[in-house]
Amino acid sequence: MSVRIGLISDTHNLLRPEARLALSGVNRIIHAGDICNEAVLQQLAAIAPVVAVRGNNDRGDWANVLSERETLDIEGVKIHVVHDLKDLKDDPQAAGFRVVVSGHSHKPSVRMEGGVLFINPGSAGPRRFKLPISLGFLEITDGECRARLQTLEVD
Repeated sequence: MSVRIGLISDTHNLLRPEARLALSGVNRIIHAGDICNEAVLQQLAAIAPVVAVRGNNDRGDWANVLSERETLDIEGVKIHVVHDLKDLKDDPQAAGFRVVVSGHSHKPSVRMEGGVLFINPGSAGPRRFKLPISLGFLEITDGECRARLQTLEVD
């Protein structure tokens, strides 16, 4: 069986139509924080079930229900989600995490470290400096994980 998960972060109150289109067809969505508005989560939930963590810019009653970190088990793969990697409390390898999803830096990256796949989908919200507008995908097939980043072409 194969599961395709959309990874998004740092939308900062802006869910672009290009992001919605890119995420169409995913089985689940993980938002790694700095959502800034509950409406963004509602729009994502119209695409697929959403798990989100609270970022440093997420404030208010709607954000208080979000945890600072979440651990999911999808198809036997432990995925840990945290907004800022500096707030990673556990040793990912010792905790059995196969994937760590984070945001905060707005810099998209995929790297393998100590057998753990670290993914930062970058920022899909307002442009910051000259960084790309991006999101990511995690595909889990028979326990194997593959990550891909996608730069969104925006005006």
